[in-house]
Amino acid sequence: MFDLVDGKAVWQGGREDYEKAAEAASACGHFRADCEEERIDDDVSCYNCRYRRWTRGSFVCMKGGNA
Repeated sequence: MFDLVDGKAVWQGGREDYEKAAEAASACGHFRADCEEERIDDDVSCYNCRYRRWTRGSFVCMKGGNA
């Protein structure tokens, strides 16, 4: 689900792979919900994790994508 690019775990699904992002977050021991202002909804998803950093086309997992 993640590609290692320049030493960073980049999400393969871009910004709209909600189903896979929810699966990955549910299996991830590092998931922590981000603050309300930074979440896109209330679902458990990589898109709502405090350890993701948005990029132009996707996001980087700051915990290494260990889902």
